[in-house]
Amino acid sequence: MLKGIDPALTAELLMVLMSMGHGDDLLLCDVNHPAASIAADTTHGRVIDLAGCDLPRAGAAILSLMPLDTFVPAPVKRMQVVGDPDRVVPVQEAFQEMLDAAAGRPVAVEALERFDFYAAARRSFAVVRTSDWGPYGCFILRKGVVEQPV
Repeated sequence: MLKGIDPALTAELLMVLMSMGHGDDLLLCDVNHPAASIAADTTHGRVIDLAGCDLPRAGAAILSLMPLDTFVPAPVKRMQVVGDPDRVVPVQEAFQEMLDAAAGRPVAVEALERFDFYAAARRSFAVVRTSDWGPYGCFILRKGVVEQPV
């Protein structure tokens, strides 16, 4: 254990967060997502499991260390509900609340069609799978810049 670091963050995830650069994407998903097959195409190449964490808990832990990109209109992407693209399901509502609280401001989230989301997910740096059941609990977070303290 380390002081000041959320205990939900594993050593592997901390290494990935440190390795990511500005503009790199991190896929955070539920247990229904095809995490292993998508992770095989990412930079990291394998799934990081956060057993026992739901999506808002995992997202809050990650965002306690990783800034979201402020150079893009929507630094977070989510999967659209198939057949009802404007619908926002409960896990997405809860994640939006967590995002806004973590950033201290409203965070824009772009909704992608299912297969467009899978394609974007394959371009991610890494895949983090939570114990959340979802459904549609999949988000891509774009890393921002950590500014040097003055």
